[in-house]
Amino acid sequence: MTTTTLTDQSATVNSAASIEWNLDDLFISPDDPRLEASLTDTENRAKLFQAAYKGKILTPDLTAETLVSAIREYESISVESAKPGTYASLRYSADTSDASRGAFLQKMMERGTQLSLHMLFFELELAKVDDALIDTLLLDAGVAMYKHYIDTVRLYKHHMLSETEERLLEETANTGARSFKRLFDQVTSTATFELDGADLSQSEVLSRLYSADRTVRQTAASAFSAGLNKNIDTVAFIFNTLMQDKKVKDRLRSYTYPEQSRHLSNELTPEIVETVVSACTSNYRVVGRYYDIKKEILGLDTLYHYDRYAPLFQAKEKVPWNQAKELVLSAFSDFSPVMSDAAKEFFDKSWIDAAPRKGKRGGAFCSYVTPDLHPYVLQSYMEQSKDVMTLAHELGHGVHSSLSRVQSYFNFHGTLPLAELASTFGEMLVFERLQQSSSPDDRLALYASKIEDSFATIFRQASMYRFEQAIHNHRREKGELTKADFGGYWQESIKQMFGSSLTLLDEHQTWWSYVGHFVGSPFYVYAYSFGELLVLSLYQKYKREGAAFTSKYLDLLKAGGSMTPQELMNKVEVNLADPAFWQGGIDVLEGEVNEFEALWKAKKQTN
Repeated sequence: MTTTTLTDQSATVNSAASIEWNLDDLFISPDDPRLEASLTDTENRAKLFQAAYKGKILTPDLTAETLVSAIREYESISVESAKPGTYASLRYSADTSDASRGAFLQKMMERGTQLSLHMLFFELELAKVDDALIDTLLLDAGVAMYKHYIDTVRLYKHHMLSETEERLLEETANTGARSFKRLFDQVTSTATFELDGADLSQSEVLSRLYSADRTVRQTAASAFSAGLNKNIDTVAFIFNTLMQDKKVKDRLRSYTYPEQSRHLSNELTPEIVETVVSACTSNYRVVGRYYDIKKEILGLDTLYHYDRYAPLFQAKEKVPWNQAKELVLSAFSDFSPVMSDAAKEFFDKSWIDAAPRKGKRGGAFCSYVTPDLHPYVLQSYMEQSKDVMTLAHELGHGVHSSLSRVQSYFNFHGTLPLAELASTFGEMLVFERLQQSSSPDDRLALYASKIEDSFATIFRQASMYRFEQAIHNHRREKGELTKADFGGYWQESIKQMFGSSLTLLDEHQTWWSYVGHFVGSPFYVYAYSFGELLVLSLYQKYKREGAAFTSKYLDLLKAGGSMTPQELMNKVEVNLADPAFWQGGIDVLEGEVNEFEALWKAKKQTN
């Protein structure tokens, strides 16, 4: 193992300023002749598919040959039809302030809708095929290859509407829910935050919450709150509209509670989800204990919300892009050359957009695209240690999607909770590499950063899940929420996590309004808690089993979404319904807090 230490950097130009992705493997530009040709071809194929198979699936005479032929053609059309929309979405994410990019995205969504209308019938018919007939057809090897896909389609058999109703919902979505989601992205991504006479982007102002200077953190938090407050009425309206939209669609589809459709898409029972979330909320004391130690280290009487990410001992450190690349690749290589080779492609082939810029979508993501192409990663790299971990996180997704390209499109992408498995595991590998080669002060700082990231991924996401439950129930039972209602539920849910260890000032009440998951993927957030706790326990298995675990883990990633979550977890011998397993993840995290406290006590004794 080579060792890598972090170095101080004083350069004012961001080292990732030139790191932009190359989307040419999708299309060269919106005017690329291949794009229109692809749209025309897939729409023609969709019409032919409709003519060939409509009425031929929901019939007692359905044969394995017909079903396999239909699924393969449906899958092939889906692969090609996904590319224009993905291309438009990636371009838009890189610069939401460009009106032409937004218009192009809207155009691609509308073209995608027109195509999908010709194929809506297929899954509606497949879902309603007689159970006994499906069981018989699954004995055929060709059909069996798509068993998980067929099973997931049929999970929704009681929640599907008629074809006419489904067509109506699809046609109106582009001027309804999808438009409001796009509006939210546009409002939040183009928002600016006035600070020290300059207009900062969301990423720029949030990065200042990690400053060692408390005044910088305080003024940044106030600027962030003020910037959010400028759009708070619009965002509150968007939230209310989308929650009502979900309420209506849930009623039409016979969902009995707001989270039901998310649990179904995640292939998790509500009991398992509640087991995971309750493991988090019942252990909030771990959060309070850590922040009490941090308060002592910082020498503060009271910690406020803007002190949450105050750095310890490494306040001036910057990590340039090339160093972050080396850290991540070497950590992945120590686990498996297969993993590092897959990650290296992202750097070598310009599959990453890391340059900070105004108008760029906030946060970070990995887009899987399609198995015949490759994934792309987006983040705004601000040269901080946390950005290295974000890079590791998104490249963990990237490795997962790269390895699962051996699967066909319908078996390619796993459910959301397991989608966070590889990303969080990637973070753990990088953390292990960093802390092994660090000085005592560096280890304190690294443990603090890792613990706080874990808190954000486990406990904060669980508290945000409770926030979502509260606002959706309010919308259904009491009607529209005011911005004060949103703020009240937000403060209550987050305060429960911190207890008395940290104080949320009133300005924090607006900080719910920039969380895109609430808008784009309701109840997504528990997937992060699920994934992080899962990895904390799995990482201990890796430490115990070594190379034997590595091969099982890589097999798990290669399986993609070809099995249910529990079937995938069987590969690494995990029972998702076992509360002790989830508590084991919490115990690992508490062990990190113990180590952090021991390092602090040792430092005090040497001073």
